[in-house]
Amino acid sequence: MAKQLKNITIYAGSADNLADKYIQAAYDLGKILAAEGRTIVFGSGKTGLMGAVARGSLEHHGQVVGVINDDLNLPHLVFEQLTRIETVANIQIRQARMSELGDGFIALPGGFGTFYEVLEALTWAQLGHHQKPIGFLNVDGYYDPLLSMFDHAISFGYIYPEHRGLFVESGDPVELLALLDGFSPPKNMNRWLNRE
Repeated sequence: MAKQLKNITIYAGSADNLADKYIQAAYDLGKILAAEGRTIVFGSGKTGLMGAVARGSLEHHGQVVGVINDDLNLPHLVFEQLTRIETVANIQIRQARMSELGDGFIALPGGFGTFYEVLEALTWAQLGHHQKPIGFLNVDGYYDPLLSMFDHAISFGYIYPEHRGLFVESGDPVELLALLDGFSPPKNMNRWLNRE
């Protein structure tokens, strides 16, 4: 039987003026996480999908932990009504702390910041720094081009085929959480380092 992940680190876009379907998907994910007793760990933003996922959880009595770096700790950016906020010196420490606090990761749609975060989590997994599950909430096919790029890189030999198993994806949040809970890391995780 799969063990439920307790703390989920969320990577998500903070841009304004996003389509309602993305805002709703983020809010619904937060609501589901609250209902299942899971804590959100995220970058403390109150705008875009970051704000929506936090609101979805908090408005349904969930727990939300924010991690913010000093230069982004500004009133118009930070969601101040969180369960707890940690302030750190820089974005690298922020990323490491969010990774440390989470039992698994979910990437909602986002831009450069979200890509940086989830790709770093994947890189750390590839290097064996963690064996935590990573999931893409693929709302309305948003991540299809990126997932195709991964397959493209595999076909050219830049990513080992078994490392395609470092992550899961679904457009449905309940299914995605089930995949994360049941995740097993790929067997040959040392291949990148050992070149076997």
